[in-house]
Amino acid sequence: MKKTTLLLTALLFASAAWAQQQAIKFEKYELKNGMKVILHQDKSTPIVAVTVSYRVGSKNEDPARTGFAHFFEHLLFEGSENIGRGEYMKMVKVNGGTLNANTSYDRTFYFEILPSNQLELGLWMESERLLHAKIENVGIETQREVVKEERRQRYDNTPYGGLLDETMKRTFKVHPYGRSVIGSMDHLNSAKRDEFYDFYKTFYVPENAILSIAGDIDIKQAKAWIEKYFGSIPRGGKAIPRPTVKEPAQTAEVRDTVYDNIQLPAVIHSFKIPARGTSEFYAVDMLTKLLSQGQSSRFQKNIVDQQQKAIFVGAFPFALEDHGVALMFGIVNMGVGPDQLEAAMSIEYDKVKTDLISEQEFQKLLNQVENDFVSSNATVEGIAESLSDYWMWQGDPNLINTEIERYRKVTREDIRAAAQKYLINTNRVSLHYLPKQAN
Repeated sequence: MKKTTLLLTALLFASAAWAQQQAIKFEKYELKNGMKVILHQDKSTPIVAVTVSYRVGSKNEDPARTGFAHFFEHLLFEGSENIGRGEYMKMVKVNGGTLNANTSYDRTFYFEILPSNQLELGLWMESERLLHAKIENVGIETQREVVKEERRQRYDNTPYGGLLDETMKRTFKVHPYGRSVIGSMDHLNSAKRDEFYDFYKTFYVPENAILSIAGDIDIKQAKAWIEKYFGSIPRGGKAIPRPTVKEPAQTAEVRDTVYDNIQLPAVIHSFKIPARGTSEFYAVDMLTKLLSQGQSSRFQKNIVDQQQKAIFVGAFPFALEDHGVALMFGIVNMGVGPDQLEAAMSIEYDKVKTDLISEQEFQKLLNQVENDFVSSNATVEGIAESLSDYWMWQGDPNLINTEIERYRKVTREDIRAAAQKYLINTNRVSLHYLPKQAN
C-alpha cells in the first residue's frame, strides 16, 4: 500500500509538473487608441502567426443591409493606399506565407502565417487593412461577384448547403442570429459605396480590434513595430452597435419541412443552449460530444452501426456570445424514413435525460475534451486565435490555460441535468429536409 501511495504521489507531481511546463505564456496590453495586443513567444519553429480579430459579425448588421460583415472579409483583401489591387495575397505568398480570414455571427478574423523574419511585413499589412483599406467601387463590384459565386457554390448548389440558415432563422425569431452570415444578395446589390465606407469606419477601428501574435518573435522588437504601425492610428470614436435584444424563451416545438436538391432526406434538431463561457455551457458541450464525437459515440454506435437508420448523425454545439445552439443533424439510410430517424434520435435524448452515464464513458468523455483542448492549441495560429477569442468574449486570455478546469468540474449529474433542461421538445426546432421531388 505504501509503495502504491508513493507511486501515485510521484505520478501526481509529474502530472502537475508537465501541466506547468505546458502552460502557454503570453503578454497582453492595450495601446493608447484602445487596440488590445497579445504576444506569445514560441521559438520551436521559425514561423509567426499575425492575427487581428474584429468584434463584428452578422449580428451587428443593419437588418436592411445583411451580409456586410462577410463581404468585408473579402473586400479587405482588395488592397490599400499602399498595396495595389490584387497584391495582398501575392505579397504574403512570395514571402513564404499563407493567409486567410473567416466571419461568424460574432466576429471577423484575419491571419497571416509567415516566416518569423517577416513579422514586420505582417504587421504593416494588417495596419494597412485597418487604416488605409480601399473602399472603392471597382473593388466593391468585384467582390459582389465573388460573394455571389460563393453563395452559389456553398449554399445554392451544395447538398444541404442551406441547412444552417434554414435552421437558425427558425431558432431565432427576434435575435439577429436568425440571419444568414453570408447575407442577402439583394442587400449587397442595393448598397452604395458610402454605406460600405460607413461600415468600415464604424467597426474597423482600433478599439474594436485585438492583435494577437504567436510564434518565433522577439518581444521587445515586436512591441516596437506594433507601436510604429498601429500606435498612431486614431480611435474611431463612434458608438459601436451591439444588439441588446434577447431571444424570448421558446414555449412550443417548431416543426417544418424544407425541400432541397438532395437525394437522401435529413433530420435536423436545434436546441437553444447557454452562451459560451457560462457555467452550464460546459455540461452541454460535453453532452454533444457524448452523443456524436468518435466511432464509439452514442449516435454512431446505436443509430448508424446497430440500427443502420442513418449514414451519418452528428451533434454540433455553436459557442456564441449571446445565445448558444446545439444542432443535431442526421442523414437517413436508404429505405429509412425521416420519422424513423427522428424517433431514434429522440430515444438517445431520453436516455441521457434518464440515466447517468457510466464512469467509464464519463472518463472517455473527459479524455476527448482534454485531447480537443490540446489539439486546438497545437499550432501558433490556433494559439493566437484562442488567446484573442478568450479575451474578446470572456475578458480573460488566460483561459487558454485554465478553461479545461471548467470542463473537469462538470459531473455526470450535470450532464444529465443539462439534457433534462435543454433537450426537450418545447426548446426544439425540428426540420425534415426532403428531396424536391418529394414535394
